[in-house]
Amino acid sequence: MKNVIAKIFSGEFDSEVHSDFVKFSRGVFENRYLLEGKKQKDKWGVKTSSEFANFLVRRCLEKFGGRFDFKGAIIYTKNIKEELGFDVENVKSYMGIKQFLINTAISSEDILGLMEKYPKAFYALSFSGNGFELKIKAKPPKSGKPGKKGEDEPKADFCSLKTSDPEIIKDLFFDFSSFKEIRIKHTLEIRDIEIPKNYKTPEEMRELAKRKGVVKRFIDVDGQKKVSEKEFAA
Repeated sequence: MKNVIAKIFSGEFDSEVHSDFVKFSRGVFENRYLLEGKKQKDKWGVKTSSEFANFLVRRCLEKFGGRFDFKGAIIYTKNIKEELGFDVENVKSYMGIKQFLINTAISSEDILGLMEKYPKAFYALSFSGNGFELKIKAKPPKSGKPGKKGEDEPKADFCSLKTSDPEIIKDLFFDFSSFKEIRIKHTLEIRDIEIPKNYKTPEEMRELAKRKGVVKRFIDVDGQKKVSEKEFAA
């Protein structure tokens, strides 16, 4: 299982990449898909921005499996409380967004089933097991709008992962999987949006449109800096 950025740089433009980019309009989007990594004695500490949240949840559940104590929120535009199949502590609603607050033990199969059924929901869930500890802020991610000039550079502090699994490190830091400390940020340049001919609603047009452009990857690893880029159409 690869994260969206790893897929783009390996030339894989599948439905997941497309879905991740639907929120972006034309323009330049700086400081996206933020990553920080630090090698510790027998594990790694990783911090990321919100774009990696669903990937980290799915990756930990698929790798380790079992029943975990989950705390956090599942965030979605529709009321799916009755379809969750487990206790919901509270439901918050704001501007059409619903947050289903969770604090209970759930099997990995149940959460993975929900992620398969509702891939566009945001799974801001914290849980831990033998070999990992994942913490994600229980709030909606920021929208895909271009940053304003003069804004402070955002921090990679939405998700925090401690893990002894080298495979996830190789996926997140695919160009420098061996490091002491590493920081990575990306700039998305959406140059064109290809509008489909056959659509019925503006929502359908937005969902089906193909975005074309470049992803630039800025890496600072153990004091050395590197920039790479990849064109995409998704």
